[in-house]
Amino acid sequence: MSLRHIRSLFAPQSIAVIGASNRARRSGSVFMDSLLKGGFKGPIMPVNPKYEAVGGILAYPDVESLPKPPEMAILCVPAQMTADFVRRLGLMGTRIALVVADVTGDERLRLIAAAKTTGVRLLGPSTLGVLSPKNGLNASIAHVPALPGNLGFVSQSGALCTHVLDWAHPKGIGFSHFVSLGDSSDLDFADMLDFMGTDPATRAILLYIEEIKERRTFMAAARAAARNKPVLAVKAGRRARRSESEAGRSGALAEHDDVWDAALRRAGILRVDNIDELFGAVETLARARPMKGERLAIVSNGGGAGVMAEDALMESGMRPAELSEATIAKLKAVAPKNWQGANPIDIQVDAPASRYGDVVRILAEDREIDAVLVIHSPNALASTMEIAEQVIATVKKHGGNVLTCWVGDEAATPARKRFAEGGLPTYETPRQAVRAFQHMVTHRKNREILMQTPPEAPTVFRPDKAQARQVIEAALGRGNGILTEPESKTVLMAYGIKAAEVRIAATPQEAGDISKQLGYPAALTVVSPDITRKWDVGGVALSLETAEAVTAAAEGMIGRIEARKPGARIDGFTVQRMVSRQNARQLIIAVTTDPLFGPVILFGEGGRAVEVIRDHAVALPPLNVTLAQELIERTRMSHLLDAYFDRPAADREAIGLALMQVSQILIDHPEIVELDINPLFADDKGVTAVDAHIRVAPYHGRPGFHLAIHPYPQSLEEEAALKDGRKIMLRPIKPEDEPAHYGLIERMTADDLRMRFFSVLQSLPHSEMARLTQIDYDREMAFIATLFDDAGAPETLGVVRTVADADEREAEFAIAIRSDMKGQGLGKKLMEKILAYHRKDKPVKRVFGTILAENKAMQELAKRLGFTIKDGPEPDVVLAEIYLP
Repeated sequence: MSLRHIRSLFAPQSIAVIGASNRARRSGSVFMDSLLKGGFKGPIMPVNPKYEAVGGILAYPDVESLPKPPEMAILCVPAQMTADFVRRLGLMGTRIALVVADVTGDERLRLIAAAKTTGVRLLGPSTLGVLSPKNGLNASIAHVPALPGNLGFVSQSGALCTHVLDWAHPKGIGFSHFVSLGDSSDLDFADMLDFMGTDPATRAILLYIEEIKERRTFMAAARAAARNKPVLAVKAGRRARRSESEAGRSGALAEHDDVWDAALRRAGILRVDNIDELFGAVETLARARPMKGERLAIVSNGGGAGVMAEDALMESGMRPAELSEATIAKLKAVAPKNWQGANPIDIQVDAPASRYGDVVRILAEDREIDAVLVIHSPNALASTMEIAEQVIATVKKHGGNVLTCWVGDEAATPARKRFAEGGLPTYETPRQAVRAFQHMVTHRKNREILMQTPPEAPTVFRPDKAQARQVIEAALGRGNGILTEPESKTVLMAYGIKAAEVRIAATPQEAGDISKQLGYPAALTVVSPDITRKWDVGGVALSLETAEAVTAAAEGMIGRIEARKPGARIDGFTVQRMVSRQNARQLIIAVTTDPLFGPVILFGEGGRAVEVIRDHAVALPPLNVTLAQELIERTRMSHLLDAYFDRPAADREAIGLALMQVSQILIDHPEIVELDINPLFADDKGVTAVDAHIRVAPYHGRPGFHLAIHPYPQSLEEEAALKDGRKIMLRPIKPEDEPAHYGLIERMTADDLRMRFFSVLQSLPHSEMARLTQIDYDREMAFIATLFDDAGAPETLGVVRTVADADEREAEFAIAIRSDMKGQGLGKKLMEKILAYHRKDKPVKRVFGTILAENKAMQELAKRLGFTIKDGPEPDVVLAEIYLP
């Protein structure tokens, strides 16, 4: 992440066009024309030795002849010339260079090196340009200008940019900023999200993504932006075929597009399918009100349209809201006599405006209804416009989340225009309206996941990392990286996942002998590095009741495999007593390594037919309680975990814990590239891994960087002692700390709160507290001092946090200590902890903080730690700063 010079991209004070031209349809000519017509107020300086003037403006023979260094340079020159121009411009002081040419290979490397050494930020290569209408900037080769508005649009595809501008212009859709990233050799989606996420002129951010290069920076920027405003994305390339080598591996069920879905959901981004949906969804989110659930009431003046909406709703996995008896009674007083109390609510073809108004009012006032879809099919029995005006007036007076769908064209178009003017979402078809409602629901869920405070895990598990590490290193030492089934289960059990005992036999006779020790019925499986689908070659035998049967089954396997898969190596057989769990559901937990996002966790219905059933969901680690349960809920199998008939409910907490344990395995052991637990038996007594396989590969990266999202940095935990001898823990803050953080605030005096927040603090809403506790460890750090009270509940005694600047050159600190903890040396310990972090783990050159001038105690502490105290920007504050070696 670096916001260095990005403001110069959208609001440059001066622009040079290198390769400016008077020849029509040349990029140098089009850029000049766009800049002049766009109303740019600053100097425009064309550079081309062939011309004395371009577009009526004095031209310069070379960049050294320019009267001043241009803040932005547009390079309309051949690819082989771009690096030299960037170097020369950078030495002059240029901040931004737009590279139009397609620069590849060694020339691209030279270009990037020139930009890096001179501090120039690059947009492109292959960029269409940038438009910022409010700043009078049209530095693009787009054939249509962007209208001023409040939408930020970012795309890698130049062709898509021109399509969007062409599509948006006649519809009156405007933009705050419009960016064509091109090849993204420097400025990328993360940079744009960071800037637009905090830009007050941008209400929502729209992305068209083909691919990204830096997963960590993208996820961090996306999560930060989505906390502030809606972020919507179209991701090109929905499906990709799996390779033959992936077939038969459960983790390979997680296709790359499934992982993209999981990543965008985790970031709080709403994914849509196309440009029409993109702009439709953002208008829906802008006009609709926040919802608490997904209970939709459908009102129509004909059964057909209502049923169409209901069908679309059911296809999306939702169903119409159940109407309460009280609401049904109110509706029957105004609805046609033949209405039976069902939803959709058919108010008949001749429904007058007053009936629409009454029904909408009753539903809008019902707190058991989250949204109302009003459908009208125009006819000669009622005035289409009168009904529209009545709906607008009713919503204005009584509130409610109301979506409208006036079906048709000639009669419906004026009404849809009136709805848009009145601030109500409006759609042409019931299916479009339901799709918009689905977007509202998905966006709400994504934001809840992003902001929700997870509870503490129901069971604290203490993994035996050393045992798991020993097994993994042994597999790496063998060269093939494949753990045997007993080894795989050893890793699982080291993290608290119960697994069925299994042993390996080298020969059929040994398999029979082992079965006598384990008991019956026995299960037998071939061990072979060459066989993925063991069922397909007859490599599995179940329900074997004697040692002789086990031996015979093993001998039979050898013959079948020689016939069905000649040349396959047979290293032996696994033998285990079959797990008998009458009420168990067969589940799967699998891990695969996505080429972009790294390890991903798959959960769903398990068993032999897992690839046929294809009931699974995917999530990125790390997982907490909330994320694990949300992953479970996204599968059809989740409904079968509930009690039905005489079958007790499966233990969801145990299933969620198993997902969290697998997540922790991935965090601790980056060598794991595949993990497969199938089946995982789950019933009311817990979970058991019946079959498990793990594959590992050497990892040479930094700890934690194999994941797309920075995991909790457990290595930074440290025990310490207060002056009174009490033991405390200094550790990074976690989302689960929110309740204890409220306790910290509550036990600080008004004066201490004023010293920390520089104002009288009444209370902090959940949204603000979530920002303080749900931090991105890639971008900021907060250390808390904690201990457990007499009841065993965690208490937060104090906190120190720093937020680094965009270029990670300096970090600003803030500290708060519980009022009754003063005099225990806690402030000094926390400050020493954060300074050590910025010396070693996240180096910065300068740490600084603003302190109230009257806060003498904090100033004295800062001095003892080596800070220098200076006058602050205001008379009532001082600045404390320290430069770190």
